[in-house]
Amino acid sequence: MTKNIYLDYNASTPIAPEAVEAMRPFLTQHYGNPSSLHWAGAPAKDAVERARAQVAGLLDCDPTEVVFTSGGSESNNHALKGVFFAHRERGDHIITTAVEHPATLNPCRFLERLGAKVTVLPVDRFGRVDPDEVRQAITPRTILISVMHANNEIGTLQPISEISAIAREAGVLFHSDAAQSVGKIPTGVDLLGVDLLSVAGHKLYAPKGVGALYIREGTRIEPFIHGASHEEGKRAGTENVLLAVALGAACEVAGGWIDAPQVPALRDRFWAGLQEMFGNRVTLNGHPTQRLPNTLSVNFVGRIGTEILGRMPQVAASTGSACHAGSVTLSPVLAAMGVPLDEGMGAVRFSLGRQTTWEELQEVRDLLSMTMAGP
Repeated sequence: MTKNIYLDYNASTPIAPEAVEAMRPFLTQHYGNPSSLHWAGAPAKDAVERARAQVAGLLDCDPTEVVFTSGGSESNNHALKGVFFAHRERGDHIITTAVEHPATLNPCRFLERLGAKVTVLPVDRFGRVDPDEVRQAITPRTILISVMHANNEIGTLQPISEISAIAREAGVLFHSDAAQSVGKIPTGVDLLGVDLLSVAGHKLYAPKGVGALYIREGTRIEPFIHGASHEEGKRAGTENVLLAVALGAACEVAGGWIDAPQVPALRDRFWAGLQEMFGNRVTLNGHPTQRLPNTLSVNFVGRIGTEILGRMPQVAASTGSACHAGSVTLSPVLAAMGVPLDEGMGAVRFSLGRQTTWEELQEVRDLLSMTMAGP
């Protein structure tokens, strides 16, 4: 086999053709500053606001509640730090989980240096947090709960609606990192019940370097970048028109892919084939049903994931463990789930996308058969 096969859509996606076309005029024609009131600025301003409306359409919110950012990491940082700095007089306690992305956990560690108290809740063997444990962790000083919608490694979906109800009852703001779920499953902000929600463009067929933060109307939050009054005063700096229009176009296209059946059908057929081929030598990570429709994280028991992929250089996928000087370390997510080392060291994440075909998955299965047959 000489063809390269891409099964790492949770890491990044190709740019949608519609997003490429949306950017084109802003590479060659419309160069004005969106804040300028003359003829050159008007097309740029209109384009940014149309893009904002497109993002809002996917999130089912008002366009004024969408702030453009440089990506998911900035959105998470803004939500966490912005709430902490804006509400310090009321409290200093933040609740999160052990399986969050580093773009959530590391800002929490930074805020701890500034006096924040952070509770990191455990998860079960499927990677899900117990809403009752969230409720029990709330104190009079709690100002924010941050729980991701879907895990990037294993695809497990968190009980966001249940947690949001608990947060509302306690009068605590609720943030969710939805970088992996936006564009794959419904992420309407009222459906989820969130006050803040993070979007990463390159996970939904927009370019890298652009994202958005949903901030519910009336939510008090400190600006992430201080300066002029861009983005309703929440993020200073001249808007990146080029990337904003690309994100908007990608969000509009993504609306047609929400809960599309073809991707999960391919994933489940691939998983059934692996089970048939390897039996109990392959196990599943994450929740069997409450997970992203495109994500399959499996353990090849007794093998090392990096070595498996190293023998299949044509296949782009990810591992859930790291091998250093002969020793294997599980990812924090698998470790938090209690995955045994002899299983988790063989973790491989296959994440499918719009372009994935059954023929590609068959080729990967055949390659895995040859790889696993070797020493």
